[in-house]
Amino acid sequence: MSKIRLTALPRELRKIINMIYKNYSEEELMRVIDAYEYAKLYHGSQKRKSGEPYIIHPLNVALILAELNLDIISIQAGLLHDVAEDTTASLQDIEDYFGKDVAKIVDGVTKIEKLNIAQSSLDKKAETVRKMFLAMAEDIRVILVKLADRLHNLRTMDSMPENKQKEKAKETLQIYAPLAHRLGIHAIKWQLEDLAFKYLYPEEYKKIAAIVDRKRIDREFISEEYKSMLQLTLSRHGINFEISGRQKHFYSIWRKMDNFFKPIDEIYDMIALRVITSTEKECYYVMGLVHNLWKPIPGRVKDYIATPKSNGYRSLHTSVITHRGEALEIQIRSKEMHQEAEFGLAAHWIYKEGKISKYQQDWLERLKEWHMDYKQGISGLVEFQKELGIEDVYIFTPKGEVKHMPKGSTTIDFAYSVHTEIGHHFAGAKVNGNIESLDYELKNGDMVEIIVNKNSNGPSRDWLKYAKSSSTRAKIKRFFREKYNIELQEKGKEILRQASKKLQISMEEISSSPEFVALISKDNILKPKDILLKLGEGEYSAEDIVALFDVKEEEEEKIEDIPVKKSKRPKNTVMVNGQSGIFVKIAKCCSPVPGDPIIGVLSPKGITVHIQNCPNVKNIVQGEMVEVNWGDTTSETYPVSILLETNDASGSVLKEILKRAKDKSVKIDEVNTKFNGWDNLTYRIRIYVRSSSQLLEIIENWGKINGVLRTYRVGEN
Repeated sequence: MSKIRLTALPRELRKIINMIYKNYSEEELMRVIDAYEYAKLYHGSQKRKSGEPYIIHPLNVALILAELNLDIISIQAGLLHDVAEDTTASLQDIEDYFGKDVAKIVDGVTKIEKLNIAQSSLDKKAETVRKMFLAMAEDIRVILVKLADRLHNLRTMDSMPENKQKEKAKETLQIYAPLAHRLGIHAIKWQLEDLAFKYLYPEEYKKIAAIVDRKRIDREFISEEYKSMLQLTLSRHGINFEISGRQKHFYSIWRKMDNFFKPIDEIYDMIALRVITSTEKECYYVMGLVHNLWKPIPGRVKDYIATPKSNGYRSLHTSVITHRGEALEIQIRSKEMHQEAEFGLAAHWIYKEGKISKYQQDWLERLKEWHMDYKQGISGLVEFQKELGIEDVYIFTPKGEVKHMPKGSTTIDFAYSVHTEIGHHFAGAKVNGNIESLDYELKNGDMVEIIVNKNSNGPSRDWLKYAKSSSTRAKIKRFFREKYNIELQEKGKEILRQASKKLQISMEEISSSPEFVALISKDNILKPKDILLKLGEGEYSAEDIVALFDVKEEEEEKIEDIPVKKSKRPKNTVMVNGQSGIFVKIAKCCSPVPGDPIIGVLSPKGITVHIQNCPNVKNIVQGEMVEVNWGDTTSETYPVSILLETNDASGSVLKEILKRAKDKSVKIDEVNTKFNGWDNLTYRIRIYVRSSSQLLEIIENWGKINGVLRTYRVGEN
């Protein structure tokens, strides 16, 4: 490095050079410095929102890429990734100076950045995701640079407005963290998740952080005790190893507490150790020594070396009960496996060794299928999101080959995963030697043998009920589209004609209405032919289309009947000390409805009615409370909010709620969605009811919908 004067370079660039200089020549290192000088020249006096020079951002992006052990071209692209978008430099200029590969990556990152996923409508959102995938398919380094860019942006979001912070955080949990997971880059994934968690759910983040910090000293003391015991055991047996404590990340803790309704003390791997050995053989030897030292917990021993995860992750996991009587999780892996676990695809960098993991390659092939299905209107953004975030199970073929399937897959899904034609001629399946039904949900370790009928005419439409994989559903739909294209279009036209006749408006007016477009197209822009095909496939009926317009008319008719925003009630609905005709306000913190025991609270602005056990009433002085009772409420409805938690992100749960509400003439005023992960949503639904008994009936009714985890009442605030 004689020609390179490190002292003249910024700290971040010095770190980059020190990380990579052993693997590259001075000439190659100078290309990195040239990229920095070019970016610095064109960004000039630009500042970030924090007030620091803009060049600090690309420097840190390049540093993250260097930490991932990526190649010179990736690091150059990291330094230049904002130049084409934010300065006068063109892509052609970048190509002329730094070559086609660098320019192609910069172009890919720029295209992704031009559309804001969080703020986009659904169709724009899907189109952005599609462009991301296309860029990734052309050169995977595009996404790696984008992940580094997103990570540094999250680290420096404090100067942004709160609404922008939440948008970026939500977008990260929806798209970028799952992408990092699928590419196996744990070192990036956990940081993206924890930083997004901090901004999206600040109160929950602070609560978890406080609990973890409060127990940190005790946990570190206990962890050191376990490390010492394990070190002594492994040293006695001549194992070459490294051992460290493994920190459980905040978002992961919160997800486990939230999904399984567990207190933090019941999270198994709050205290965890990781043992890194020299060879795969030593991993199994260490597992045996661990189980001699502490008793393993049944069902908590997992061999991801023999059966790697779909992103290529390999490791042994075991949870044991220690001499203290508490659970301890231990991960055991070789040095090579550890590199793969932390850096994923980057550990066996395709541009250095010409290969990527078989599991990652399989996933990229699945994404190519999704892209083709998306273009034809068969699949949408929801299916893509599930492909990103869904867990996998591993299944054995009769020949002992391992196939990874999305969790929840059935035997029909497995048949189609083997080959499309095998799926089309599916006649049954043996699971572990026994004939199982179409809706049998596959479990880890199942051995599946598909029974084929070569003389069958193809799949049945009923199979769509049992197919859980988006890929399977797309293949079945494509079969019917290709075989019955004309018939399906005619059937779709007939459905439109029926709706047109009932609504007494033209088919063209229906097709061009925003309501219809939102229902049919969802997150994709479909051609007229594809819309007819979708109707013909039976996904929507004429009644569904009519209901779109009926709901709008009902709301317009009732707008005068139901005072949506008014807080004052008619004079006789609440009696104050037995007196009617006194105006009162209904407290939003607890939203009482007729049938609830209530109390009135005096204030300079009048009397506010609360539920008697409302937390906000506890500190009220007795003299400030007045006796109130429900009066004549027969003609009045009252707003109340219900929280509904579901593990179905497809929208079918919400569709069923709206249907049931309409059947029972329950007015829904507002629906807000809180994203808790790919398959976990919380809907906050504001409805109008006449009594607490009606509210209880609605909560119980909605709680029985397939995919609903729990429903409960909350206040308006």
